Amino acid sequence: MNHIERFYATLQRKPVDRPASWLGLPDPLALEGLFAHFGVSTLDALRKKIDDDIYPVELPFHSETSNHIYDAFDFTKNHHEIEGEDSRTLTESGYFDDIKSIDQIHAFNWPDPKQCIHPEECLNAVKSAPEGYAIMGVLWSAHFQDACAAFGMESAMMKMLLEPDLFQAVIHRIVDFYYEANEIFYQATKGKLHAVLIGNDLGSQSSLMLSPDLIRKFVLPGTRRLVEQAKRHNLVVIHHSCGAIVDIIPDLIDCGVDVIHPIQALATGMDPNQLKKSFGNQVAFCGGVDAQNLLVNGTPEDVAQKVATLRKIFPTGLIISPSHEAILKDISPANIESLFKATH
Repeated sequence: MNHIERFYATLQRKPVDRPASWLGLPDPLALEGLFAHFGVSTLDALRKKIDDDIYPVELPFHSETSNHIYDAFDFTKNHHEIEGEDSRTLTESGYFDDIKSIDQIHAFNWPDPKQCIHPEECLNAVKSAPEGYAIMGVLWSAHFQDACAAFGMESAMMKMLLEPDLFQAVIHRIVDFYYEANEIFYQATKGKLHAVLIGNDLGSQSSLMLSPDLIRKFVLPGTRRLVEQAKRHNLVVIHHSCGAIVDIIPDLIDCGVDVIHPIQALATGMDPNQLKKSFGNQVAFCGGVDAQNLLVNGTPEDVAQKVATLRKIFPTGLIISPSHEAILKDISPANIESLFKATH
């Protein structure tokens, strides 16, 4: 099987020569150690060395305040002059914290996707991927996280309960932005993508951050709209959410999601055996190799044993990957090597 065949067969839960794999998105601070360990000098060379299957391409985005689509909105009220700090405001008051009227939403300087996203740059970004990989557009489209940042997280939680129409108006406006942004990317790269990665972090280590009913009311309508848009372009939808999200996996399946990312191995309810038993015939998964403890503190032998266990549970239907997309500096490169050797 080649990379693309293996990718599709894995997510369609068909027999494979080996499971599909994804390195994830290594943190820049981790690259020096990974390059030295594997004897390479670029991320592309590292992917080739480990014989990875998925090649991620971030949607190119440029505005006055950001060069990253995941940080498209500057909701800060009090800017910090700290080099490298982004403008997300989950832990402090956001732009909309004090507004009282839905009409005031229009006063915010909403970025215009047509001004910030250039089709030619999108096409070139995808065309620059080496041949043969399953190409995944990294769009994030994290409308819930952005809505929390718009108010500040504590305030956002209160708005949902006390001023639901106001919260709905903000989150709907954010979804509108992502819908337009993603459509520019889809049109520019038509026929050259295989999958997209979107999502919101909805889980903590032990539970959902909101009740399932609140997620269904405030978050999933936007998720469904963005998933359906991608599916109209014949793309596989990989939905990201860290944490203990088992209670809303049926809802994500109902929205049309093809792959749940990640299996956060140590989160409550995310046991691979139970996930396979409950959902293995309905959806594929990605992740499962614990990045909180195992990849940090375990030995290469421990990692290989974990991968072998995952392969036994999921002979197919699981893209084997670290349980968080960002490989941090504290993860041993030897453990990453062991992960891929055991996968192959």
